Amino acid sequence: MSAGGRLVSGRGLVRRFGERAALAGVDVDLAAGERLVVLGPNGAGKSTLLRMVATLLRPDAGTLEVCGHRVPDRAARARGRIGLLGHEPMVYRDLTALQNLEFFASLHGVAGDGDRPMTALDEVGLLARAHDPVRTFSRGMAQRLGLARVLLADPDLLLLDEPHAGLDAQGARLLDAALARGRAGRGVILVTHEVERGLALADRVMVLRAGRPALDEPVGDRDPAAFRARYDELVR
Repeated sequence: MSAGGRLVSGRGLVRRFGERAALAGVDVDLAAGERLVVLGPNGAGKSTLLRMVATLLRPDAGTLEVCGHRVPDRAARARGRIGLLGHEPMVYRDLTALQNLEFFASLHGVAGDGDRPMTALDEVGLLARAHDPVRTFSRGMAQRLGLARVLLADPDLLLLDEPHAGLDAQGARLLDAALARGRAGRGVILVTHEVERGLALADRVMVLRAGRPALDEPVGDRDPAAFRARYDELVR
């Protein structure tokens, strides 16, 4: 862990794709146990920032430390402490839910804990479907299994890129409940277009606009409707 219990510390992060700057000088900090929601319109740089913190993209400029490790120099060490869930659950459709988690447990070195896969399925409300092939799952169930996959290794840092995309109301509620039960000390960065849901799940909010931070402050007890109006002004 870095000094001060910070899981993420980034300064002046820049990332360009050709002539376009997807990030143009962003600072980002995340303390242990903190939940940050990153909002912004399409093309604001949200997913680019998340992929950079996940060590999947190198910054073109700036400095970044993740889980106490300088990125990109020690990205492999940081990666072992990160759980990433994107738009796709990244599970095998022809395996059962339990077989998927047993396989990923072996990859993450937690196969010796025989109860862990079943516990992870219970955490996301899929215990009753443990022995069913994933191909029989709805989109929402597969996404919840994807969350169980990333929680299996008990990551210090959980990175979520639009995890509610395509979920029905029940699936979204179950996913929210699983996130709310996260262990003490785990940091979360959630990228979403859903302003109200993001505020409900996080204790700090960052708004990106054209690759630059337009807002970064605690969520507090703010009124979601009032914040939505403010958000619309910021990204207009």
